[in-house]
Amino acid sequence: MFEGSFLGDAARLPPAARLECKICWWVYDPAHGDEAAQIPPGVPFAQLPADWRCPQCDGERTQFMVVTAP
Repeated sequence: MFEGSFLGDAARLPPAARLECKICWWVYDPAHGDEAAQIPPGVPFAQLPADWRCPQCDGERTQFMVVTAP
């Protein structure tokens, strides 16, 4: 299983980190949240529900890579 560029440990991510799905390239940006999953703006990737998946391709959260980390 791919563990993204955060090595599968979301606690290592800064709250404002943006992550990109390696399957479809959709970007999770905590400043915007995820409207499809009713995740409000301001929710860091590390605090997404355990069952959260990419809203574009249904990829698992472990398929995400860090795009930018402040």
